[in-house]
Amino acid sequence: MGKLRAAGLVSARRSSADARDAYYTVDLGRFGELLAQAGRAVHPGLRLAPAPPLVPAAPAGRTAARLLFLCTGNSARSQIAEALAVARSAGRVEAHSAGSRPKPVHPNVVRVLRERGIEVGSRQPKHLSTFAAHRFGYVITLCDKVREVCPEFPGHPGCIHWSIPDPAASGGDDDATLPAFRDTARTGSAKSAPTAGPGPSWTAPGPPPSGLSSAPPSRWPAR
Repeated sequence: MGKLRAAGLVSARRSSADARDAYYTVDLGRFGELLAQAGRAVHPGLRLAPAPPLVPAAPAGRTAARLLFLCTGNSARSQIAEALAVARSAGRVEAHSAGSRPKPVHPNVVRVLRERGIEVGSRQPKHLSTFAAHRFGYVITLCDKVREVCPEFPGHPGCIHWSIPDPAASGGDDDATLPAFRDTARTGSAKSAPTAGPGPSWTAPGPPPSGLSSAPPSRWPAR
């Protein structure tokens, strides 16, 4: 683990809800780059084939997978994750977002999504109780604090936790926090990549896509 962290392939951060917990993140993109370099070193003809950025839209009559992204304020992380999931899935995903203590959507959310060609219009924050009676395939918490208070949802959806820092808490005005929001968008894009690829695992509760963690019955996963 020490060598992986020293090489920048694995990073760690303490939970904002309980500093005794640590979350580890694997940089799959960097792993892919190194694998490609190793292949070229073995033989010039060995290379990784790039995955298509989007999959075809969901066939007629097929219900799109339903995802719910949660963070504390529903003002930054979960809004970005929702927009990325919808934009990248080509109709395979119906995404929503909410928070335990909603507050106005941060202006930098609109800025970083627009940089990625995603127009979100006028978004309003929502309390997680808005979806208390809704069924989802997966409920994804992006905030360590909301993970601790997340309620049970009908139908026993798959539970996934992404520990992502609050970009608005990086300090300063909107221009000063913009780099942190860009980092959040990059992280959200990398983690939501499975929504853009084929696979039925997003359509119903069960083992999540490769690279994600499903929750054991009594506890949400550390991710």
